[in-house]
Amino acid sequence: MKELVEFIARSLVENPDAVRVKTRRSGSNLHVRVTASPEDTGRLIGRRGRTAQAIRSVVKVAGMRRGLRVTVDID
Repeated sequence: MKELVEFIARSLVENPDAVRVKTRRSGSNLHVRVTASPEDTGRLIGRRGRTAQAIRSVVKVAGMRRGLRVTVDID
């Protein structure tokens, strides 16, 4: 799951080397935190949060296929 989020985030930003993805698992819950450079954070969030919501939707479906409840935070 971490690799999927990292791939998506790095594909969207200007400075892919600054993207950091951390995960924390608790039972069937997986929390993913994405950190990027300040100028790229806006790209990951998107206008009115649409890009962030799309990332969350894709990751949620991938997590459901593995029996996980996934949450994604973008910093």
